[in-house]
Amino acid sequence: MKKLEINGGCVNGANRYHFILPPVAKGYGNAQIDDYAGSKRADYPWKQGVEMSVQARFSHAEGELRGTAGFGFWNAPFGDPTVPYPALPQAVWFFYGSPETNLPLAPLNEQGEARSGNGWFAGTLDATTGRALAISPLAPLTVLGNRWRPFRQRVWPGVQKRLGMSYQQLAVDMTAWHHYRLRWTAAGCAFWVDEQLVLETAQTPRGPLGFVAWLDNQYMCVTPTGRFGWGVLPTAEEQWLETADLRLERG
Repeated sequence: MKKLEINGGCVNGANRYHFILPPVAKGYGNAQIDDYAGSKRADYPWKQGVEMSVQARFSHAEGELRGTAGFGFWNAPFGDPTVPYPALPQAVWFFYGSPETNLPLAPLNEQGEARSGNGWFAGTLDATTGRALAISPLAPLTVLGNRWRPFRQRVWPGVQKRLGMSYQQLAVDMTAWHHYRLRWTAAGCAFWVDEQLVLETAQTPRGPLGFVAWLDNQYMCVTPTGRFGWGVLPTAEEQWLETADLRLERG
C-alpha cells in the first residue's frame, strides 16, 4: 500500500492503520492509502471476483465527522496521473460524506423527493457502461425534467439503474469498532456489517479498480435536479479513522 498525506494528514502503521487529519483551517487535507498510485487506470489491480474485509472505527459520529471517508474500490476518476482529464466514476465501497455532501445515489422517497446522498452508507456506481453512456446526451433534459415530480418519479429510478447505482444507509455507531465486508463479483455486490447482510445488488462495476481507504475534508454535491458543487471544509479539531485486520482476497 502507498500512503498519500496532504496538508498535515498522516497515516501511521501497517495493516493496522491510523489515519489522522489535524485541524485544517484552509485548503485540502487528506490521509490515504491505496494500491494504484502511479498506475494507469487500465492497470488497476482489482477486477470482479474480490472480497474486502476490515475492522474500523472513527473519531466522530455520523453528522459530526467533517469531510469524506471510507474504504473500498474505485477508479480514482479525478486522480489518474497519466491523463490530463477525469474519467467517469466507478466504485463499490463503504462511503461517508458529512451533511455538506449530497450524491445522487439514494432512491427517491415515498413522496418522490430525492433523498440526501450523504452519511455513512454502502453503495455502488458505474457510469462507464454502454447503457450509461447511451443516455448521456439526454442529461440536460433529465436534469430539467427532474424538477417536476411526476417526471422524476417516472424517469430517475431508471437513470439510477443505468448508472449502476445502489445505496444503503448504515445504522451503526461509527465511533465503535465494527467489521465491514464487501464482495464484488460479476453477478453483483454484497455488503455486510458485523456479518449482517446490509445490501445485496445485481449492480456491479466492470473495473479494473483500485483499493482505497481515506479520510479528508472535502465535500461534493451532485443532485438529480442539477445542483453541483465541490469544496473543502475547515476542521476545528483532530479527526481520525482507525482500521485493523485489512484483508483483500481474490476468488
